[in-house]
Amino acid sequence: MERHLAVIEREEPRIGAFLRVTEDLARSQAAEADRRLASGEGVTPLTGIPLAIKDVICVAGVETTAGSRILSGFRPPYDATVIARLREAGAVFLGMTNCDEFAMGSSTENSGYHPTRNPHDPSRVPGGSSGGSAAAVASGEAVYALGTDTGGSIRQPAALCGVVGMKPTYGRVSRYGLIAFASSLDQIGPFATGVRDAALVLQAVSGPDPRDATSADRPVDVLSELEAGVEGLRLGVPREYFQVEGMEPGVKATVERALLVLERAGAELVEVSLPHTDYGLAAYYIIAPAECSSNLARFDSVRYGLRVEGENLLETYLRTRRQGFGPEVRRRIMLGTYALSAGYYDAYYLRAQKVRTLIARDFEQAFLHCDAIVSATSPVVAFPLGAKLADPLAMYLNDVLTLGGNLAGLPGVSVPCGTSEGLPVGLQVLAPQWRDATALRVARAYEVARD
Repeated sequence: MERHLAVIEREEPRIGAFLRVTEDLARSQAAEADRRLASGEGVTPLTGIPLAIKDVICVAGVETTAGSRILSGFRPPYDATVIARLREAGAVFLGMTNCDEFAMGSSTENSGYHPTRNPHDPSRVPGGSSGGSAAAVASGEAVYALGTDTGGSIRQPAALCGVVGMKPTYGRVSRYGLIAFASSLDQIGPFATGVRDAALVLQAVSGPDPRDATSADRPVDVLSELEAGVEGLRLGVPREYFQVEGMEPGVKATVERALLVLERAGAELVEVSLPHTDYGLAAYYIIAPAECSSNLARFDSVRYGLRVEGENLLETYLRTRRQGFGPEVRRRIMLGTYALSAGYYDAYYLRAQKVRTLIARDFEQAFLHCDAIVSATSPVVAFPLGAKLADPLAMYLNDVLTLGGNLAGLPGVSVPCGTSEGLPVGLQVLAPQWRDATALRVARAYEVARD
C-alpha cells in the first residue's frame, strides 16, 4: 500500500489518473489486511491488494462525483455492492479515478475536473470513459481497478493503455451503487495487468444481488477453465469488424498477427458475419442518450450535489444543470430527450431497439459456428489530446468494435496484443452470454502463447 501511494505521488503530475486519493482509508484497510494475514482468518486472494475505483461507483463516506461538477461534494451514505464485496475480501482502496463525465466519452477528456493522460505517451489520451482506471493500472499506481462499460468504456481504454479489461455479461455483476448512465447497457468490470488477475477480481464481485433486479441468480465460476487453452476451440473472425471506417492499417496488421498466435496455439479460425454492424453505432447513440436523459433527470440540486440559486425553483433547476453538466452530457441529454419525445419515439427509439434485436441475433447466429469472436478492440491507437474533441462523430467511432457487445449483453475482454506506431493495441474476445469464462480462457491462452 505504501509503495503504491508513493507511485501515485510520483506519477500523478504526469498522468492525472485520480480525482482523489483516500490515504487514510487505504492505511486503515491495509492495517486490517495485515491483521487478517497474520491470523490467517478471512484471507482471500484480494486481501491487502491495492485497487483504484472509477468515480461512478459509490464508496460510503468518500466523495463520488461521476467526474461531474454537478455531484461535487456528494459523499454516498452506502457502498455499491461491488465495493461491499471487495471490503469483505480485504481489499485496500487507494482512491477514485478520473473518467468522462457520467461515463460519457471515449477519451477521459470530458471529465468535469481535468483530462487523464496515457502513461505510454502523456501527449495522448488513455481512452474512455474509464481512462483513469486504465491509466492507474498501466502506470503502476494500482494493482487493479474497477471501471464500467456501457459501449466499450472498459475494453477501449484497456486497449489504448496496454492492460487487460473485462466487461462481464450484462447481469453478472450488480449495478447497485453505480451512478447510472444507460441502465440496460452499464456493467462494472475489472482492469488488471494480466488475465488471471482480472478473473480473480471478476469472481469476487460477481453474483446475484436482491437490490439489483437485473443481476442474475446464476452460478459464478470464471476460474475453472482459465488455463484450458484454445486447442479445439473455433474462434470467429467477423469480416465486418476488419472493414470498419477508420481502421488503422497498423492496428489491423497487429491483430491479424495475434490471430495467427491463437491459431498456432490450436484454435481454428473461422470467418463469421455480423451483418448489422454498420447500424450499431446509430442504434447505440439513440438508446444510450435516451436512457441517459431519463437517468440524469434526478440531478435537480435539491437533495445532493451542486446547487446554483435562481429567482425561483425552475430557474434554480436550469442554472444548476447548465453549470453542473458539461457540454457532452448536455448534448446527450438533448439527443435522448428528443428521441423519446412525442412524435419521434417510434421513428428513433423504437427503431433503434429493433436494430438492437437484430444485432443480438447476428451474434447468436455467429456463435452457432464458433465458441468466441476475436477482433481488434479499438480501430485506432491512442490519439493526441484534443484531436477529436471538436468532432463528436469521430470520437464516437472509437466505440464501433465494442458497443455491439453491450447491445447484445455479451461478455468481452481486451488483452494487449502488441503495438502500432509504438502504442498499445488490444485484442478483443467476445463470448456468448454467461460464457465469461470462455472469453477469459481465450484471452489467457493468447497471453500464454504470446509470452
